[in-house]
Amino acid sequence: MSSEVSRQDIAAAFRSAGARPGDLLLFHSSLKSMGHVDGGAQTVIDGALDAVAPGGTVAVPTLWYNGKPLERRKEDFDLKTSPAWNGLVAETMRQDSRAVRSDHFTHSVSAIGPFAAELTSNHGSGRPFPSPWSETAFAEVSPWSKLYQFNALYAFIGCGMKSCTMKHWIESRYVSGLLDRLPETERGRCRKLLAYERQKGPWCYFDGRTMYLRLAAQGLIRTVRLGDTLLFAFRTRPMADAALRELERDPENWFHPLILEWRKMVLDLIHQ
Repeated sequence: MSSEVSRQDIAAAFRSAGARPGDLLLFHSSLKSMGHVDGGAQTVIDGALDAVAPGGTVAVPTLWYNGKPLERRKEDFDLKTSPAWNGLVAETMRQDSRAVRSDHFTHSVSAIGPFAAELTSNHGSGRPFPSPWSETAFAEVSPWSKLYQFNALYAFIGCGMKSCTMKHWIESRYVSGLLDRLPETERGRCRKLLAYERQKGPWCYFDGRTMYLRLAAQGLIRTVRLGDTLLFAFRTRPMADAALRELERDPENWFHPLILEWRKMVLDLIHQ
């Protein structure tokens, strides 16, 4: 028999996982994993807002690009009407009249609260950073960089690190850390040997489940029960810093052989 989950239950679970008044909270979720949520997806959003009240801001990824470049073209993205494919909670958040959405066709974020406009503004501005989707998705000025800057609470309900969009911010910083050490004349060529602008190619994806276990062993993750599932959360900055240290310390255990070959080529060029 499914558990009954209320708005109060959701707020209490987020607080037990580390949410505080005035916090910035981003979460991924599976609505059906919780059991029967009285009020559905809207209750999840409102419970999250209660957890960071007063003065807090709640954000959810509202991703439009679905990995099919012929079906979802950049020029077809409409900030106001393009739906989120990543679940009912995300789409409900996008449609909430209180929400502000960042203007990015692959990795937009929608947010409600005092910090929502600042979190979502100018997505893609500032220094670009590499990713398989675009060089602006995880740019210097993006919600993802601001989550790191402001050390947001980053949470998951009924889903795992495979869903973690912040993983790709970490990957972008790993790649840029290597490219930045190259002579300027080599950077563009080496960058385009990896996945680029939604074209297939190697990329430094790492296994989220294994990273979860490493982070948990370091005491960075809090886990609580919510209905029929688990909610876990971490602070964004220590998580990202710890993950980057893991990737830099032991790349052979994290990356595909093609990425290791690319890394060796880059290091050889750096040390010439």
